[in-house]
Amino acid sequence: QVQLVESGGGLVQPGGSLRLSCVTSITIASLGTMGWYRQAPGKQRELVAKITSIMTTNYVESVKGRFTISRDNAKNTMYLQMHNLKPEDTAVYYCHADYWLSTTGYWGQGTQVTVSL
Repeated sequence: QVQLVESGGGLVQPGGSLRLSCVTSITIASLGTMGWYRQAPGKQRELVAKITSIMTTNYVESVKGRFTISRDNAKNTMYLQMHNLKPEDTAVYYCHADYWLSTTGYWGQGTQVTVSL
C-alpha cells in the first residue's frame, strides 16, 4: 500500500501563487509516472500535469507557462508550483502515482485550491 499526502492548498487571489506538495510513503524513485489532477464542482477529474521517473513532463494546455511539476527523490515529494492563478483553476487537486504492483496506481486525499477575490 502506497500513501500519498497532499498539502499546500488554500485561498488565493487571482494572479497569486501556491505550491502544492505530495509526500509519498515509499521511496519516490520506485514509483512510475506521477501526476496532479484536479476536479472542479460538477466537472470530471482532469489531468493537470504529469512527470515520469526520468523527469519528462507534460501539461494540459490551460496551465502551460503557469504551472511547473517536479519531483524530489531525496524528499520523496512531488510538487506543483502554480503561478498567475485564475478563478478557473479553482478545484480539488489530487496527486496520483503509478506503481508496478498496482493496476490503478494510488491517489492522495486531495487539497482544495480556491482562486477568488
